[in-house]
Amino acid sequence: MMTTTPGDVLDFWFAPETRLLWFAGDADFDRRVGEQWAAAHEQAAAGALDGWRETPAGYLALILLLDQAPRHLFRGTPRAFATDGAALVLAHEAIDRALDLGFRSDRRLFVYLPFEHSEALADQQASVFLIRTRIGRSGYLDYAERHLRIIERFGRFPHRNAILGRESTAEELAFLSEPGSSF
Repeated sequence: MMTTTPGDVLDFWFAPETRLLWFAGDADFDRRVGEQWAAAHEQAAAGALDGWRETPAGYLALILLLDQAPRHLFRGTPRAFATDGAALVLAHEAIDRALDLGFRSDRRLFVYLPFEHSEALADQQASVFLIRTRIGRSGYLDYAERHLRIIERFGRFPHRNAILGRESTAEELAFLSEPGSSF
């Protein structure tokens, strides 16, 4: 059995050809993420890779495995969000230890995305603050602000309702039918 290292995770995710696909929703890329990360994601979710917390690169790799990997591995299913809480704990720890400040802004973003993926208002506010102050004005900030507005309005992401078996309100359904409501 081949062992994945934090460097393997970071090299794959931050490769020039991969960056273009981070948020594209591409089925082929989802398959490639599965080939690269499925086993490591399961290990991270089970706590078997907690030793990676000894280095900043390890923290970032764990966050990627728990926050980004499931969005590709389990797209359209509840498992896509199942390890969000664990990723958020790691993101808090990384920020508390100022590990995020040692990364370039493209890597730093992925420490902040667990806040943006949370349905808690305080996490959304933290996401906007962190991206604004530690990355700067960018398309990423625009997305963070949009996510914050959705949580302020609904207290959750209506886009997840069907996937998570939640009943949508009439207001949420109307919102989902609006142009540009999709992430």
